[in-house]
Amino acid sequence: MATLTDARRLVVKIGSALLVDAASGGLRRAWLCSLADDVARLRARGVDVVLVSSGSIALGRRLLNLAPGALALEQAQAAAAVGQIQLARAYEEALGAHGILTAQVLVTLEDSSDRRRYLNSRATLQTLLSLGTVPIVNENDTIATDEIRFGDNDRLAAQVAVTIEADQLVLLSDVDGFYSANPATDPTAQRFDIVDHITPQIEAMAGDPVSGLSKGGMKTKLMAAKTATASGCAMAITHGFADAPLARLEAGEAATWFTAQIDPHAARKRWIAAMKPMGVLQIDDGAVAALARGNSLLPAGVCSVSGDFGRGEPVSIMDGNGHILGQGLCRYTAAEATMITGARSDQVEQILGGSARSAMVHRDDMAMSL
Repeated sequence: MATLTDARRLVVKIGSALLVDAASGGLRRAWLCSLADDVARLRARGVDVVLVSSGSIALGRRLLNLAPGALALEQAQAAAAVGQIQLARAYEEALGAHGILTAQVLVTLEDSSDRRRYLNSRATLQTLLSLGTVPIVNENDTIATDEIRFGDNDRLAAQVAVTIEADQLVLLSDVDGFYSANPATDPTAQRFDIVDHITPQIEAMAGDPVSGLSKGGMKTKLMAAKTATASGCAMAITHGFADAPLARLEAGEAATWFTAQIDPHAARKRWIAAMKPMGVLQIDDGAVAALARGNSLLPAGVCSVSGDFGRGEPVSIMDGNGHILGQGLCRYTAAEATMITGARSDQVEQILGGSARSAMVHRDDMAMSL
């Protein structure tokens, strides 16, 4: 069974009901500081941490004196615009007390469904983690409409976990796990400690939202678990209201763990390998040797380009004898790749007339048979 002590790259989802006091509408600052203590401790032992946080609308509606109950779309967007500033500042202060730099990342559903935007989001998050920051991710409620919404941050957290190849996802909730029925209304409901497979029977047990601030319920958490575990990320649902919720989870706090179905790195490679290639990059012997050592494919090692593909689309990688070595996601369009074929990294920006990426295909975006 997965435990939090095993995590190397962790995504934590924080719901509005945990972050915002239901009675006053104000931020639960002491709780947030205890969460920051948890994050600092995890990072001290080398764990990458990304926080997916709700709360902007809940915070903003109080500051704007909006009436309780459902908000019209334009009111929700206005509340998000005001509340997001408060939310970002609160995280900055809480984590800054530990010398941790935070970064705000606002996304919409289009950022994962559009390949180019997905790759941009992935590159940004990977870079932020490599630079030692803790990204704070939220849906961009200020501009998102129903057509481009994730709809809840459980699904968003799972998508972030897949995007950054996290090995664990923790949903801090107002319940302490997944139950056979709603424990608030059914005294016979039993919590599952481990769910190895999400069967139709398990799905039928999911209930509806019970929190006044949350959008999601157990159904959305199961959807998140299906997304995460299929991509190699174990997922836990645990109660988050008490201080230091991650330390409590490590100490054995009640939770439900959903078992990862495959290693996250292997899952991404399998996904890339299954794509239909849109073009071919033929490479020289030096590049073949470099790829065999686990390096990225640089423009200098490319001899020729064929096909019609956009940035982020799959291409086959071929040696000089016509043997397909694997495939990957090209960071340039076919036209751009053709222009920089054989060019040194320091020449690429000059050729393209703008900023450029050093790799034509990054090693993380390759599935090779070498």
